[in-house]
Amino acid sequence: MRFRGRAHGAQLVAYRPDPQPDAPAMNHVLHENLLHHLDAHYQGMPPVAAMQVAIAGFEGDRLRLRAPLDRNVNDKGCAFGGSLTSLMTLAGWGVATLHIQAAGMQADVFVADSQVRYLAPLYADLEAEAAAAPDADWHAFLATLAERGRARIELDARVALPEGGDAATLRARFVAFRKG
Repeated sequence: MRFRGRAHGAQLVAYRPDPQPDAPAMNHVLHENLLHHLDAHYQGMPPVAAMQVAIAGFEGDRLRLRAPLDRNVNDKGCAFGGSLTSLMTLAGWGVATLHIQAAGMQADVFVADSQVRYLAPLYADLEAEAAAAPDADWHAFLATLAERGRARIELDARVALPEGGDAATLRARFVAFRKG
């Protein structure tokens, strides 16, 4: 199953469970409509639309987002720090939202706190990737959300440099409040 995103013709590959037996993974295929819904949600937020954020892919438990440098540039000609942080936060929010929806629930997801490290200037288009932190457990997060109506999870995100390494990293705690 493939999804062709609106912006920049990005292609999304359907969810494929991580082959490692202990890796957190959804138990079913992520449907295209979840990715379309996420993209529409992003495009419905004026600051995000202005950044020209596009979904670059979702494989395993990792969501990748892209944004062009020319829409997110600072006075030095490199990526604006606020855009780096925003893209990583949006990727974390998106991966949490996809897991919740794939589990058949609806929830409001918020970033509770985050720690950002700016490591190097980025003179290329931005691509952020987010996934659960190594000690996070998607199954426990979703079970807690189903049982208690609220849950939290720590996610890691990064914006890579084209030549390798990271331009910025983020560790954030996201909270979800089940609807209905």
